[in-house]
Amino acid sequence: MEDIQNTQHPDPSLINILLVFNPKTNKIEAVKTIDDKGDLKTVPNTKKNQNQFLKIDKQGDLFSNFFSNFLSQLKNPTLFNFFKSPLKESENIGKQIQHHLTHPSTEGEEFLNTYKILTPNTNTMSTNPLSEKEYQYSADQIDWNMMSKFGLTQEKLEKANALDPMLKGFKTNGLVPVTINLGTALTRMDARLSLNTNDAGDVVINIHGIRKEPNFNFKFLGHEFTAEDKKNLKENGNMGRVVELINPKTDEIIPSVISRDRLTNELVAYKVENIKIPEEIKGIKLNEEQKQTLIEGKALYLEGMISTKGEPFNAHVQFNADKKYVEFLFDHKERQQQSHSETSRTFRGKDLSDEQYEKFKGGQTIYLDGLLDKKGQPYQGYITLNQETGKVDFSFQNPNKAGEQAKPTEGHKTQTAVNSEGKTNEATKNLKEPLQKGQQTPKDKNQQAKQDKPQSRTRKRGV
Repeated sequence: MEDIQNTQHPDPSLINILLVFNPKTNKIEAVKTIDDKGDLKTVPNTKKNQNQFLKIDKQGDLFSNFFSNFLSQLKNPTLFNFFKSPLKESENIGKQIQHHLTHPSTEGEEFLNTYKILTPNTNTMSTNPLSEKEYQYSADQIDWNMMSKFGLTQEKLEKANALDPMLKGFKTNGLVPVTINLGTALTRMDARLSLNTNDAGDVVINIHGIRKEPNFNFKFLGHEFTAEDKKNLKENGNMGRVVELINPKTDEIIPSVISRDRLTNELVAYKVENIKIPEEIKGIKLNEEQKQTLIEGKALYLEGMISTKGEPFNAHVQFNADKKYVEFLFDHKERQQQSHSETSRTFRGKDLSDEQYEKFKGGQTIYLDGLLDKKGQPYQGYITLNQETGKVDFSFQNPNKAGEQAKPTEGHKTQTAVNSEGKTNEATKNLKEPLQKGQQTPKDKNQQAKQDKPQSRTRKRGV
């Protein structure tokens, strides 16, 4: 159509594309255009088709205005589920969306809501307000000079799809690599990030580091955990009841619910008065009794909900203090049975070929190349499906030929330990840039000079 056309943009980093779940093929495809009859035209979501993708400026207002216009020209827009994705990562993100639609889970629900675009009269995968909430902060309010001291830049956060939820007042959906440089000490860690306003009115960053487990030995804002509280928080992440907490600054008593951040094990409280319960969840209208159950922090079982794929399903729902919305609690046993019956064809974003998949399902060890660590550097390794647990075992060495394969894969083990786990390799400990594929030592004279330069003892962990 005249208003919906595929225009060229000079900077790919500023471009989003539209992905759509095609109910006829049950696949995620890339939107190409809308024809004169209002029918949606799509192409397979692959790099070779990128020149045909419908491309849109990713800036908030421009995207919103474009999408509203797009829907107005589309015949039967409520039949489709749309997702937006950066052009550069569209193929990988599309594969992950496809995987999470095929294998529903609580974690997958969060991933889908990061990219899903809300359309009129359509149900979301959850009650997550992230995609529709207004921005609380702007990128201009952030002290990027201070952020650089943590190894963070606006470009890095945007590329990781981490900045948008922060600007809306949420934590990042996933863990972000952070470097804390104290001059005489350098610490690398993975953490979730959020923004806050201090007493002076400045926007500051909160770093939510990973804890081994929640600390139940001390009171939490005046609340002493019961055995049942601890059990609930450990097993599903939500305590399941309202308790009175004490504001440490004002001594005010605040009725609240408590949840555990499943990524960091941090305990998070949320005021009951701020809880918002939706009128409808996946096609099921809630009555007042059901709403009250959720406000009280309890789990509620709903039957006959309709998934994004248009299929009916049943699940428990419960308000999560960390996420600030009502989430689905998919039964762990059901997920485990599903993983046994339908093994994923994708591992860490890489698709298995038909031959690899058949061998993998049969319990054979498969070699994979072209995997990417957290710094975007390639590595390789071996995967085996554990027939008893349904989980995937990964190894840098072929477990069937450990001694024979040790040498060629040792470099990849070092690379991922440094790039993804924040550990230190003595031979490259003074280098700031990520290690490249299989790298264990300085790659050239320039890196060797940096490595040889005297440095204070900094890092604590070793490979």
